[in-house]
Amino acid sequence: MPKPQSQPVSTIRPLDKSGFIPLYYQIQRALMEKIHSGELSTGDPLASEEELARIYQVSRMTARQALHGLKTSGFAISQKGRGTFVTRPKLEKNIMHLRGFTEDMKHLGMVPSSKLIEQTVVKATAELAEQLKVETGEVVMRLRRLRLADGIPMALEISHIPLKQFPGLEKINFARQSLYFVLRETFGVRVAWADEVIEALPATREESDLLTIPKKASILSISRTIMTTEETPIEVACSRYRGDRYRASIRVPTTTIE
Repeated sequence: MPKPQSQPVSTIRPLDKSGFIPLYYQIQRALMEKIHSGELSTGDPLASEEELARIYQVSRMTARQALHGLKTSGFAISQKGRGTFVTRPKLEKNIMHLRGFTEDMKHLGMVPSSKLIEQTVVKATAELAEQLKVETGEVVMRLRRLRLADGIPMALEISHIPLKQFPGLEKINFARQSLYFVLRETFGVRVAWADEVIEALPATREESDLLTIPKKASILSISRTIMTTEETPIEVACSRYRGDRYRASIRVPTTTIE
């Protein structure tokens, strides 16, 4: 496969070689400005060390430091044999904060949207019934949505909610509505806590297609059971987040260290 051509670095701002700001940082900052302005977009190849050294009249070591700074800050990624490409920093999924996707993206300053894949009424299997504390065969709503932020596919979510507790829930269009907003504002639900299991898994073919990622690419899988203040389970869900756009974070409280 031929190497992608790097984007031309236009409107070069001369480096201040007599000031206190390191040359590599000036180059890094110039490239960052082009990324933020949209002149360089996600997936665009960046100039190589050799090209940057020639363009800015600096050593290759200085150019290497500039590219390294972009990579450590999450705005560039190197692919062996192909070069360095513009990317975006991974989004932090703070697993100590129990928020839905819509609230998460708004908190990050992004515009959330959903593509409804499936919204059906099904009968609870024995395993699902045990998780939701309902009878086997009781009707539940299955909700499958592709979640997007700023128009980019970010996650695939599958939820199961017991309809006995929430009559009429299946009639709401969840391509436009936040599930947790409806449960809170329409049904008066107060979420207290959740049990979560986090795994790193390879994407299935369907997940790869929907999330527009390579086949068997790593995804962050979070399975959860949502509980109310009355300790009643109201949702069993599984979210599959793009591994190239997400990382999980947690704050661990101080305990006695031995």
